[in-house]
Amino acid sequence: MINNTYAKAYTEVLEIIKYFPKEEYLKIPLEKIEFYKNNMDKDYNFTINPEIDFDKQDISMETNAIMVNLFRDYFANEQQKLKIEQILDLNQEKEEQEKREKYNKNNIFKNREKHESSNKQTTEANSTTALIEYKKSFFETFKTFILKILHI
Repeated sequence: MINNTYAKAYTEVLEIIKYFPKEEYLKIPLEKIEFYKNNMDKDYNFTINPEIDFDKQDISMETNAIMVNLFRDYFANEQQKLKIEQILDLNQEKEEQEKREKYNKNNIFKNREKHESSNKQTTEANSTTALIEYKKSFFETFKTFILKILHI
C-alpha cells in the first residue's frame, strides 16, 4: 500500500487533471493515470476551484511535486525542461547546504561543549547545595522529641 500522504496526493492530481483540455489530458500515459487511480485515497474528498489560479489552490507539497514532474515529462518544451532542472538542482543544493550547516561536526561539538558547560555549572551549583550541612534548630529538635514521646 502507498503512503497515505501520496495516496491523498494522487487523489488531488486526478482531480486537477480532470480540468485539463482533452488533448493535454491524453498526453499523460494511461498507465500513469491508472496508477494514480489504483493508489489514490478513495476516502479523501478533494475539490479544486477552476476559477482560482493553480498557485493559489490548497494542494499538498507532494501533489505539487507530482504536477511539476508531469509538466516536465509531458508538456514542457526543451527550454522549459532545462529551466525546471536548474530550479530543482538549485533547490537540492540549498537543502544539502542547510543539512551541512545543521550537521557540521564543528557546530555539533560547539553545541555539545555549551551543553556540557551548562551541565557542569548546574552540577557545581547542586554540589554546593549538597555540601551545606542542614542543622536543626533547638526548637525543631525539641518538637521532634515531644512528638516521639506522645507517639504522634
